[in-house]
Amino acid sequence: MKILVTGFDPFGGESVNPALELIKQLPKEIEGCEIITQEVPTVFHKSIQVIKAAIDLHHPDAVLSIGQAGGRPDMTVERVGINCDDARIPDNEGNSPVDAKIFEDGDDAYLLTLPIKAMVKEMQAAGIPASVSNTAGTFVCNHVAYGVAYLARKYYPKMKTGFMHIPYLPYQAADKRGVASMSLESLKTGTIAAIKAILVNEKDIEMSFGSEH
Repeated sequence: MKILVTGFDPFGGESVNPALELIKQLPKEIEGCEIITQEVPTVFHKSIQVIKAAIDLHHPDAVLSIGQAGGRPDMTVERVGINCDDARIPDNEGNSPVDAKIFEDGDDAYLLTLPIKAMVKEMQAAGIPASVSNTAGTFVCNHVAYGVAYLARKYYPKMKTGFMHIPYLPYQAADKRGVASMSLESLKTGTIAAIKAILVNEKDIEMSFGSEH
């Protein structure tokens, strides 16, 4: 099996992106599965183009994209991507789409196909705070979550896709009073646990990780 793991470059005035630092730390192999990593620009459309090129080059069985969610306290596995770009801040090339469709011929939303609940369960078992998230926002993270799911349905029907948001690194949060953070080592431990769950769960587990809001 082969999994492509992507991470964004820094954006929004930050000097680092924990997603990019995280994928640099991942091993090349996890329990016999080849791990391929790819840096992705925090830019609408260009991000999807870079991931598609990596898919065409490596032919992965699954794609796990990872992005920074500053302010979230845990590692959150996304359930759904929506066909909407609505930028609160510009991307790294100054683009600020408002209420724009990502793909005109795409569905309004796609449920992501990695075993999200099994991933959360394994991360929690490894001692890492984790949960299911029901919104990936409307910035480039959602753009990629939705966009890669669209590519899978259009071009790679056997490929599973998913997205995981992660907190700030501690030194990013040092001057942000009351904002949660997580060490790079913990992020690595959680991500490896999530990947192990992908490897052994063809279908997701039946377990409640719902929320009231």
